[in-house]
Amino acid sequence: MSVDWKPFAKVVRAHQRFLLTSHIRPDCDALGSELAMAGVLESMGKEVLIINGHPTPPNLAFIDPERRIKVINEDVQLADLINTEVLIVLDTSAWAQLGPMGEVLRTIKAKKIVVDHHVGEDDLGAEFFKDTTAEAAGRLVIEAADYLDVAITPPIARAAFAAVATDTGWFRFGSTSSGTYALAAKLAAAGANPAEIYGDLYERDTLGRVRLRGLILSRTQSELDGQLVHTFVKKDDFSACGALPSDTEDVVNMTLAIAGTKVAVILVEQATGGFKISFRSRCHVDCNQLASQFGGGGHKAAAGAFVAGNFDEAQSAVLNAARTALSG
Repeated sequence: MSVDWKPFAKVVRAHQRFLLTSHIRPDCDALGSELAMAGVLESMGKEVLIINGHPTPPNLAFIDPERRIKVINEDVQLADLINTEVLIVLDTSAWAQLGPMGEVLRTIKAKKIVVDHHVGEDDLGAEFFKDTTAEAAGRLVIEAADYLDVAITPPIARAAFAAVATDTGWFRFGSTSSGTYALAAKLAAAGANPAEIYGDLYERDTLGRVRLRGLILSRTQSELDGQLVHTFVKKDDFSACGALPSDTEDVVNMTLAIAGTKVAVILVEQATGGFKISFRSRCHVDCNQLASQFGGGGHKAAAGAFVAGNFDEAQSAVLNAARTALSG
């Protein structure tokens, strides 16, 4: 499912001032794609701002050493963005995932573009450049750079490598292909340091993060002869462990290590109420379809959603949907 980058290139070459954004609770693919795309555009002499709806998680701050990724309504106001000519949304196609940046998308008169690899999409009033077979949005940024004939500099390579490596679970997920390794090799040759990036990602845990993971894993339950595993986090657990909400990143994937697991689910209570849900599958169950029942989305093997209500209601609804999907 290759992308036709010709219309994208036409827009880029015709404009000067760009705004990049991605989804709330940004992960490394979101952040890496933004930084890599910024590097591509700036190599062409463009002016670029990167603004998200949520701050960069502390454990991912290494990817942005210059702290150039800003937060709307904190570092930048909507009125500051009225001169934007092109707004590029990376790594999401959903209004709900944009959070406060959704107002920016609705308000400013800029040309809107989406560069994404997720299956579902909303009408964002944008031109879409999507490849749902791509393992990460970071890949699409490099494809765009190649089409634009922009050299991959070390900062671009580093950001894109981190994006691809994390969205493939450090090359262990089913989305990983020979093409993924070829891309990784290309980025390493261009200046990405895999050992350094791995260390920044996975060998800089805080004590609070370790304690929270231990608590989450201790709550893991198994049912349907081990096919379904699930766990949860309450908002009070973060302060009790000295951890941050971003410290839940990747924990659901750890539960997939349990032998016989086919579907894994985690509920993470949000500070403002309700629960962020993460689904993982290693069978026929389509996580994107599961998540779509709750207004979310993603990929077949991994997706997310948000469920309002109290814990018992949210857990019951989510697990019943997972049980039904497994029995189908």
